[in-house]
Amino acid sequence: MATARTRVFFLTSVLCATLAQDFKLKYKPATTPVRLFTEEELKRYDGRQEKQPIYMAVKGVVFDVTKGKEFYGKDAPYNALVGMDSTRAVAKMSLDPADLTSDTTGLTEEQLKSLDSIFEGTYKSKYPIVGYTASRILKDDGSPNEDFKPEDQPLFQIKDEF
Repeated sequence: MATARTRVFFLTSVLCATLAQDFKLKYKPATTPVRLFTEEELKRYDGRQEKQPIYMAVKGVVFDVTKGKEFYGKDAPYNALVGMDSTRAVAKMSLDPADLTSDTTGLTEEQLKSLDSIFEGTYKSKYPIVGYTASRILKDDGSPNEDFKPEDQPLFQIKDEF
């Protein structure tokens, strides 16, 4: 009887291990490195070309907003926001060309809270992240931004993707 229990235990263990391996293979998270966009590269995804995806950056995070084409596509109401980092415009809920920038200098506490709320509640929850702007990771002189921590970024799977 002890040998029958041992066999059942052994077979159950092997079956569980096999199923666990199969599960790991089927449901492994993506390990594709995060893409880094320069301002020039991001401009290519401004919704003007029919077969090109539409990208928009907020807080240095680049989102694929193509599924919101009716809002962000060519001649759509929010097309001015795409193909660039529009953080300030999102914070201020503005389409003023002067606000189409990543610069948050001088924003009020209320505008910064609004920015965080829209970033989390709209963009991160609705649109896939396809990369980051170079300015989020690098300083103006091209040196690494010491404040950038991959582990604190949305969708980074490992600390050393860059």
